[in-house]
Amino acid sequence: MKKIISIIGARPQFIKHAPIELASKGILDMVTVHTGQHYDHKMSQIFFEELKISTPKYNLQAGSGTHGVQTGKMLIDLEPILIKEKPDAVLVFGDTNSTLAGALCASKLHIPVIHVEAGLRSFNREMPEEINRVLTDHVSSLLFVPTKTGIENLKNEGITKNVILIGDVMYDMIKVAEAKGILTKDEDYGQFYYATIHRPYNTDKVERIGSLLNVFNSLPLKVKFSIHPRTFKIISSNFNVADFPNIEFLEPLSYFDSIKTIFNSSLVITDSGGLQKEAYMMKKKCITVRTETEWVETLQNNWNNLVFDDLSQIIELISQPTGPYIEGLYGAGDASAQIVQEIDKLI
Repeated sequence: MKKIISIIGARPQFIKHAPIELASKGILDMVTVHTGQHYDHKMSQIFFEELKISTPKYNLQAGSGTHGVQTGKMLIDLEPILIKEKPDAVLVFGDTNSTLAGALCASKLHIPVIHVEAGLRSFNREMPEEINRVLTDHVSSLLFVPTKTGIENLKNEGITKNVILIGDVMYDMIKVAEAKGILTKDEDYGQFYYATIHRPYNTDKVERIGSLLNVFNSLPLKVKFSIHPRTFKIISSNFNVADFPNIEFLEPLSYFDSIKTIFNSSLVITDSGGLQKEAYMMKKKCITVRTETEWVETLQNNWNNLVFDDLSQIIELISQPTGPYIEGLYGAGDASAQIVQEIDKLI
């Protein structure tokens, strides 16, 4: 069997890796490296336990730090592993520092890079994720693209070889959750909004996060706000949570708890990339607190709206109806099996 090193390090990557690991059994020799980019138990270990992901062979424990420090440490620690393991290819996911470190390290060692979730573009170079995804695509040998828009983005940058439209592996996980009976209606079905806010431009300035809290507190339904550890530290240091009775502050949710909460919500408010997709996959309207989105398909027919400068628009947008839903926008839920087949065939 071909040996593939899968490099993961952040919550979304654990979710994307899980169905591919499952589909690869008996076909590929999958060796997992956890960079440790997300190291808090509720952002890391709980996903391995819940998604039944194999314990990584290597854990780099990169931890936090500036982008340069974090990425540099990963590069230093990854190189001897790749030299020792001599994989046939390195598999990376999405657009984090773990993605970039894995892609750069492999390409410098002339090891083929496989990029799952290639071709996404927000066209905002101030986002570190945009830099990571662009650079990774340009050193990749095999690019799995979730949407037709991604194919066009790559074509516009001169990347056409071994570019494969595959659908979205996160939709595979939604199908797994359905099969497990996780997406069931709770007593408060449709009676709350689900919110996640974690990006520095929304959380680092006290005035900004305060404005968001005030808007959440004024909405007609309760807001279940799942808080990233970093965001919670900022909020608890500057505000009294009792002053926001309409907000239910939650610790970070496990994957299945998160998608079940999306399923039971009336609407999602987020600055996450993955939650925009998950909301669409479960036919929930989304409001994205950003100036742009890489998931432009979700903007069709009012299923997703961008809000940034005037946060009061959130209040107006929650009541606006959605148009027709487009089935199959992110594939049929079998992307992982196709990815494994293509890797086995092309690498």
